[in-house]
Amino acid sequence: MLVAIAFAASMVLTGRMREANEAGAQNRPSTPAPAVNAPIPVNGAQTLPDFSRIAERTIPVVVNISAKQTVRQDYYNPLDRLLYGRSGIRSQRGISNAVGSGVIVSPDGYILTNNHVVTGEADQNNLTIEKLDVTVTLSDKRELPATLIGTDPATDLALLKIDATRLPTMPWADSSKLKVAEWVLAIGNPYQLSETVTLGIVSAVGRTNLGVSTFEDFIQTDAAINPGNSGGALINARGELVGINTVIFSRSGGYQGIGFAVSSNLAQRIFNELRQFREVRRGSIGNVHLLPLTTGYAERFGAPDTRGALVYEMYRDSPSVFELGDIILAFNGTTVQDPGHLDRLMSDAPIGSTATLRILRDGKRLDIRVPIQKRAAS
Repeated sequence: MLVAIAFAASMVLTGRMREANEAGAQNRPSTPAPAVNAPIPVNGAQTLPDFSRIAERTIPVVVNISAKQTVRQDYYNPLDRLLYGRSGIRSQRGISNAVGSGVIVSPDGYILTNNHVVTGEADQNNLTIEKLDVTVTLSDKRELPATLIGTDPATDLALLKIDATRLPTMPWADSSKLKVAEWVLAIGNPYQLSETVTLGIVSAVGRTNLGVSTFEDFIQTDAAINPGNSGGALINARGELVGINTVIFSRSGGYQGIGFAVSSNLAQRIFNELRQFREVRRGSIGNVHLLPLTTGYAERFGAPDTRGALVYEMYRDSPSVFELGDIILAFNGTTVQDPGHLDRLMSDAPIGSTATLRILRDGKRLDIRVPIQKRAAS
């Protein structure tokens, strides 16, 4: 009897609890299912940012460049000496054309662009440019002749000058503060479609060892860059110049989401050098053959990791402070990542100054001082 009474009581209690739970569920506000196509929040907003004002302000700063080169190619014909008894050197002349973009970097008419936009295929094919005609088309459709101030093939940059004043410009950005996934806009003239703006993000910063130029400090972006964009502007969301669009990696020759721009910090230095000296003066510590520090070399010479540059070969004119097997760990307090990084640090050092290098020799860290001399033109 006690068991039966207890069972009946438990059934009554359970029924009341179920009714209470069902009533609570009916009165509880329902949670909406997440929207499949909900906008991604950006800076606290629920929509993508509007870059129309930035584009309106910066588009006039980017120009269209057309370059016409009269080129000469010398070649050797051994039959000339055999048949005519004279030198077998012959010359062949032709016309080459190149187009691209440029960025106005001063109100008085200085324009920064890529070297390959100005020289076309002359450098690649070892052609001599006998005559160069460059025309710049501004956003107001004015076509003006441009004078070549100087080129720097080592960074694939060139500086032009047009006879104009009060031209629009944009501020330089500090590219060292650029972050991956930051919004950027590429402005240029792809396929001669002037004033084209594309949007993307920063895919990577500080790209080197691409084999594109001697001194590399590239910003990688997925903003659409195509032939004709070379020399154009890469800008940030504040309308500042963060890079000069230079090259794309593509199997088809067109956009595949991998574009590179010379960083603004490097481009600004090249601009100042070309404007002042018509050449880029670079520093050097002397004739020393450096190699990347592989894992095998690091273990052999007692280095803690693979950062640094290994002194692999020396010559008669090499600085006497070095010994074979030295590992250069730091340059003026900056940790050296690889020989390319060291080369850029040396290049930026003032000529005539003295640099302090931290090296690893026989497992011991030493500080040596090396004078910075002007690098011979290559």
